[in-house]
Amino acid sequence: MSKIRITKQFTFEAGHALYGYDGKCKNVHGHSYKLNVTVIGSPISDSSNVKYGMVIDFGDLKKIVKEEIVDRFDHATVFNQNTPHVELAMELQNRGHNVILVDYQPTSEEMVIDFAGKIAARLPENITLHSLKLQETDTSFAEWFASDN
Repeated sequence: MSKIRITKQFTFEAGHALYGYDGKCKNVHGHSYKLNVTVIGSPISDSSNVKYGMVIDFGDLKKIVKEEIVDRFDHATVFNQNTPHVELAMELQNRGHNVILVDYQPTSEEMVIDFAGKIAARLPENITLHSLKLQETDTSFAEWFASDN
């Protein structure tokens, strides 16, 4: 049976700051992220199945990624919980802001690793996460490939 890769793109807005960084990104700022999610599997061969011919319904993939990533990270500010930014995070939360505290430096590289784990855990057993591409700007992105991990 042929293996096919299916990709769906998502977008979300999020802010972050890189504590200890020696450039402008030490300041709180935001990005319009694009996330490409690619899964691999064989098209359903059972002609009586309503999803016949699909690897995964794009709507099913969308539900997983929206629940795990987009709905959580969209219009949130992401800080490393192990830095003094936690004080700023608490102040923002007290004022009603959506803040996410993570146990890593919130770079595109670390975020894409986090996202891979969250998405892979929700996929049906016959579908494998192949790759993620998290685009931070028009010219900058981080990629995660299952084959590298």
